[in-house]
Amino acid sequence: MTRFSTWLRRIGPGVAGCSAVALMLTGCGPAAIGNDDGAPKFELSATTPNPSKEIDSFSWALYAEPFSLDYAYAFDYSDNLVLSNMCESLFSWNADLTTSPGLATKFEQLDDLTWVYTIRQGVHFHDGSLMSADDVVASLQRHQSEEVGSFWASSFDRVASIEKTGDYEVTITTTTPDYGLNSALVGAPGVIESAKTLAEAGTDYGNSSTGVNCTGPFMFDNWAPGESISLKRFDNYWDPEAKAKAKEMSFQILPDATARTNALQTGEIDGSWQVPSNAIDILKANTDAGNMYFGTDTSVQSLVTSNLEGVFADVRVRKALMMAINREALLRAAEQGYGSVTNGLTTKNVWIGAKPATVDAAFGELQTLDYDLEEAKRLVKEAGATGKKFVYATASITAAFDIASRAVASAAKEIGLEPEILTMSNDKYTTLFSDPEARKGIDIFETSWYLSSAEPLEMYTVLRTGDFSNYGGWSNTEFDDLVNEAIGTKDPDAKAQLTAQAAKIASDEVVWSPLYETVTSLWLGKRITGVAPSINYMYFPWAATIGGR
Repeated sequence: MTRFSTWLRRIGPGVAGCSAVALMLTGCGPAAIGNDDGAPKFELSATTPNPSKEIDSFSWALYAEPFSLDYAYAFDYSDNLVLSNMCESLFSWNADLTTSPGLATKFEQLDDLTWVYTIRQGVHFHDGSLMSADDVVASLQRHQSEEVGSFWASSFDRVASIEKTGDYEVTITTTTPDYGLNSALVGAPGVIESAKTLAEAGTDYGNSSTGVNCTGPFMFDNWAPGESISLKRFDNYWDPEAKAKAKEMSFQILPDATARTNALQTGEIDGSWQVPSNAIDILKANTDAGNMYFGTDTSVQSLVTSNLEGVFADVRVRKALMMAINREALLRAAEQGYGSVTNGLTTKNVWIGAKPATVDAAFGELQTLDYDLEEAKRLVKEAGATGKKFVYATASITAAFDIASRAVASAAKEIGLEPEILTMSNDKYTTLFSDPEARKGIDIFETSWYLSSAEPLEMYTVLRTGDFSNYGGWSNTEFDDLVNEAIGTKDPDAKAQLTAQAAKIASDEVVWSPLYETVTSLWLGKRITGVAPSINYMYFPWAATIGGR
């Protein structure tokens, strides 16, 4: 938050004779994460080589088709990494997770409840019309509409009004102090669309026939459902220095991880985020075809308990399942060691504004559920859950998901539970995060949950009673009070301390079960370069920076 005050802000060698599942259950042979020579498994890169020329086009892989290109429903990786190149927010998220001016050039806080935003002038929508305060008001107000049903509505819980107070000025008034609002406006909640387009498209806005009409360096061209989405360069982009270096680009929808990997190796597809972990070492070695890069991430791989009325109603069972999984071994088997084990639902790098001692204390207080089969068996028996069944939903998004699902099932059986694995299509799996009907009959599923700003409070707001993303319907009054107090706290470190207290409660209750942190993975084929390997690709027009080598 202080950044805003100054403009915001392969299973590895050594496990032969051990299956992946056995590895996770028994921990046989797990070495420290790294290479045989003791060198780190990976190094983070801040950028990639600058491009030397513009290009006509390039292609990019998608593991799943977007649910929608309507920013109000853009809630997953595929949705946002496509949309970020066409639609922009009031604030821009940088590769180092700081924030800078976007479609708002500045803002001013008049008092605890009043925020005034100066809107950038001379910005054109893709249809040629000029952006004004009217478009900003219409775009933000959609999140408050019950008829729209925005997935991001909770970001505006404390907003009383959004009003035009000048041709290029918008004022937001809150009911109570809200010091999390501006961090939300970096992502989908802050996206600006033409008011006219929203009115004319209605409920068809953002689908395959209408697309979007935003202000980004690329504009919507075509969406062939199940196959591809193509974009064209917007030559009237407001920032000439950030004009796209490619005339067009296409996203190829390839749900099969093996097919994606083959396409990257052969050059059929030029690039990809979220490279399948079991293909990373192969691609790293294939330098004739391209290069692997690793960068800053805010994602944590976790198990989400989506039914707190079944076998997991008792916290002892939730703890037991975590203790039945050797998480370091899981990381090595599922992600080939590209990540790190964690007890937190956030990464440390999003605690911007908090003092180092506050961050250390926050993570130090989190519950540590180390691998301990005997204790896990005891807890299941004590809870009277021996022999009880549960449904674990998964999808073949990557080999990591397949390995994790088998690991969870085997671990559960080992401690006396009876799991049933439900394998879904990639597209159907993404609906678990947006449709309560899709979650019916499912007790637990896995998520790679990313934060869309450098604000840890974002994670814990979604676990409040009744929140859209509180998938299991968990409720804890003390937790809610701490989160709400943190939202209204201006001092960044004081806010972080309150967030830490809430984090401890969620950890003690094992609301979600953190497995490990991941790393942003990026593949660039031999034709292209120029993009920074950072999770900011979710809300930054990354494709515009890509040109020819």
